[in-house]
Amino acid sequence: MTSAALHRNPLADGVIELRLDRPPVNALNPAYLQEIHGVLDELERDGGVRALVLTGAGKVLSGGMDLKELQSFTDDDQRAMVTALNTTYARLYGFCKPVICAAHGAAIAGGLFFVLASDYRIAGERAVFGLAEGRVGVRFPVGPLELARAELSPSACRRFMLGGGNHDAATALALGVVDEVLPAEQVLERAIAVAGEYAALPPQTFAHTKGQLRGALLDRIARDAAADPMLDAWLTDETSVATRAMLTSLKR
Repeated sequence: MTSAALHRNPLADGVIELRLDRPPVNALNPAYLQEIHGVLDELERDGGVRALVLTGAGKVLSGGMDLKELQSFTDDDQRAMVTALNTTYARLYGFCKPVICAAHGAAIAGGLFFVLASDYRIAGERAVFGLAEGRVGVRFPVGPLELARAELSPSACRRFMLGGGNHDAATALALGVVDEVLPAEQVLERAIAVAGEYAALPPQTFAHTKGQLRGALLDRIARDAAADPMLDAWLTDETSVATRAMLTSLKR
């Protein structure tokens, strides 16, 4: 059962919209990621679901980690967050049914991994995309790191992960991060149409092919996640300073 922060909306032909709704920027924390993981389990077991449209409420897909909560993280919170990042994005990446991402607005840091884990990605023309972890002093756990390596070209990895800046939709399209760019008001409608096309594909063949493409990487994440060094080293002395600076800049 979903909470008020996560909506399941049945559409036609077995397509389900899963909408992130945690205002103001659909920020992430361990509990929210775990809830998403649980819903994905339910949707995969549901034989009536043929495809998933993943989108966000408000003006963004997701702004990533809740930086305000991060300020007061305990060691247990850190481990819970790293575990949730590793398991939830891997769960989405391995979801056996088609996932179409409708990124009408920004997808930053953890928010970008919803895009990278999807099978087809449609962006709003004013959307921005980035991996800001380096700017807030947060390191990459094994799951997001492997996903970025798999879904971004070496050049895009360099620009996104080392630079930490945001990139507009045209740049994201040129780098292969997204597949289409449309006016924001057309993104969801197009995503639903694409999901309908994917839903018509033979489901067992689709699931098998997806498993062939991603199975080895998912096995590697599952093997390495239990001993991920980031469980005890995700946050450093730099994190609180960099996070406060980021929050200050956002207020401006």
